[in-house]
Amino acid sequence: MTSLNEIPFDCPTLPYLNVDSSLIDTSSPLEQAEKWLLAFDASISSQNMDSVLSLFHEHGFWKDMLTLTWDFRTIRGHLAIRKLLDARLAATGLSTFHLLEDALRGPVVIAPFPDLLFIRFCFNFETAHGKAPLSLSWSPPLAAIGRHGPCLLALVVSRHTQRRLDRRQREIDFGDGDPTVLIIGAGHSGLNLAARLTHLGIPTLVIDRNQRVGDSWRNRYNALCLHTPICNFPKTFPIYCPASKIADWLESYATALDLNVWPSSSISSTSFSQETEMWQVSINRGGKARSMRVKHLVFATGLGGGIPNIPDITGKVGCSCLLSYGWPRNLYDQESYRGIVIHSTQFTSGAEYQGKKVIVVGTGTSGSEALEAALKGTTKLSVFMQAVSLDRLSVPCARNPEMYNEQIPTEFSDLLSEAFPHPTQKHLWKGLDSAYCKREGQVCNTTSAKAGFRTWLGPDGGGFLPLILQRGGGYTLVKIGTSAEIINGSIKVKGSPQVSVRRFTEEGLELEDGTVLDGDVVVFATGFGDVRTSISEVCGADVAAKVGIVWDLDAEGELNGVWRKTGYPRLWIAKSDFARSRFHSLHLALHIKAIEEGIVREGDVYTA
Repeated sequence: MTSLNEIPFDCPTLPYLNVDSSLIDTSSPLEQAEKWLLAFDASISSQNMDSVLSLFHEHGFWKDMLTLTWDFRTIRGHLAIRKLLDARLAATGLSTFHLLEDALRGPVVIAPFPDLLFIRFCFNFETAHGKAPLSLSWSPPLAAIGRHGPCLLALVVSRHTQRRLDRRQREIDFGDGDPTVLIIGAGHSGLNLAARLTHLGIPTLVIDRNQRVGDSWRNRYNALCLHTPICNFPKTFPIYCPASKIADWLESYATALDLNVWPSSSISSTSFSQETEMWQVSINRGGKARSMRVKHLVFATGLGGGIPNIPDITGKVGCSCLLSYGWPRNLYDQESYRGIVIHSTQFTSGAEYQGKKVIVVGTGTSGSEALEAALKGTTKLSVFMQAVSLDRLSVPCARNPEMYNEQIPTEFSDLLSEAFPHPTQKHLWKGLDSAYCKREGQVCNTTSAKAGFRTWLGPDGGGFLPLILQRGGGYTLVKIGTSAEIINGSIKVKGSPQVSVRRFTEEGLELEDGTVLDGDVVVFATGFGDVRTSISEVCGADVAAKVGIVWDLDAEGELNGVWRKTGYPRLWIAKSDFARSRFHSLHLALHIKAIEEGIVREGDVYTA
């Protein structure tokens, strides 16, 4: 195992802390946890900031989700933590700490590497607005890393469980008034948030352009499956669930939880009043117009707002309409190229292209799966690869497989996975990914040497995690898709970081180095654009311009603009993989609930 001795306090190793591992007593984590928590409770109760800070390493973390900041913040170091506590401790009423000692959440020693040791323990606490669980991990001596979990869980509101059908239909139609929250997009993120809000008693409507809930999965290519096996599905579901099954599950989820969903619906116009803090929205529901005033507008339109990223190549038709708004089947000028050009979102199966030559541009997961499907019916396959890709035999899980398993409740695993500050997570995953590549190095090297398929270990050697959090993609999987066929030469790889596509020819693509790729079909597996483009389409360019960066990490290692303030009032963005949507949908729902109850105002969000 790679030693982490050289890593700074981002990952507090025993050598860095100047602790002799032979002198550490790991037999009594309960005793040590009780000692720390009692001291922390006494210090918080007396608001003795010096005493509180003495329980943290001078460079330690305080990771907060709504509790003191009404935001997602990772506060680091004594000065910053003191500033936070001075500003927010008295106002929030943080108190009443209680250590949890059950088998699942009781204190336990965690040693991911020989020179890295944590004691993880969990406890409940209270604020002026409710009770909450908190996860804390620290390393010896008794001054390391603090972190906060969600709050306001006591505000969950009960709902009626039986309704007559006519009453239920009236609820769906909002026949007695307008919803408080309007969510655009009935994918997993939109439905997760709708379920949370409905459970909290917030009237919520979800609209979706598709005809049925789940069509965002149902209408994709046939080979599509879920690559993150950490969802709370029934045990009979396959580990890598196919798209059609996920689609049906989402539809049944919306029905079972009595979520108000309008399919075949889209927004015609919006405007926001700064005075009333209300959105005026016009909706086209299956050809019928409905106007409503809502307090919160949420975009749950998927990665990049569902807008495909299409390279600007000579021969491209000047088409500004979006795919979800009805893109043409062929995206490019027929005078420049005689074949068919589509984005991977329009690709269904190789059966459509029997006997044809297919060029796939892009080698991420979608590109790999499109190649796999096309391979079954085509006479020739080529792939253009400009950027390097992270290539793996399998998904060791974008999160720790020892944390996500059938023995640990998913909700608890979600809490633990988000407890570490990102700088610490990055170094932990760097070590895990390094070990993985040593085991699978022969395959990775063969890929690169034999086929020209360039691979890397992700930003800073961190593997999947930074790619997911910074880019939302950029990797492919040997056992999912066609990397194996690329290795054995069945699929030809062209391109390099220095070579891009110059133009379309009548027969295919010409690269900047003069290489010509012939093909009857070109599939652009080039990902998605910026979600702010879809915001601009719905709300106008002026609104979109005030929305900050969406996705990627801020200076504290928190995701920008999702599940938290976006930069525009009462406009939110809900998007993530299944696990983060499941976890952070609670935080956004609680934030909206707190606004509606008058608990939190704009100035209460900690910005220092």
